[in-house]
Amino acid sequence: MNTFTHVAVGTNDLDKARMFYDKVLAPLGLKRIADLGEAGAIWGVDSPSFFVMKPIDGEAATAGNGVTVSFVAPSRAAIDAFYAAALSAGGIDAGLPGTRDWAPNAYAAYVRDLEGNKLTAYCFEAE
Repeated sequence: MNTFTHVAVGTNDLDKARMFYDKVLAPLGLKRIADLGEAGAIWGVDSPSFFVMKPIDGEAATAGNGVTVSFVAPSRAAIDAFYAAALSAGGIDAGLPGTRDWAPNAYAAYVRDLEGNKLTAYCFEAE
């Protein structure tokens, strides 16, 4: 059973966010599956799972302090590609790709998107 129906982050520039996430989520097997006009866009595999939206209240989008969105990666190579794609698309390093000692076989990378949202991708498969 999934814990969440979806996760959403805000953006102040939807066109740039679409380009960023198209590039960054592709190595993880996610694709843009819907556009919501000027309101946002949705990525997923077979169903909507990650939304990037302009805030409904009309205020500026800001990153949540202490919030991290974590994506499942199919392999360590996919994490490396996610990280490289994020940096080349204007994202900022928030944790180099590598092993994490809190769980067996944990391998991850952390980045911040164009609005400062913290993203990570994790794989728990052995090399």
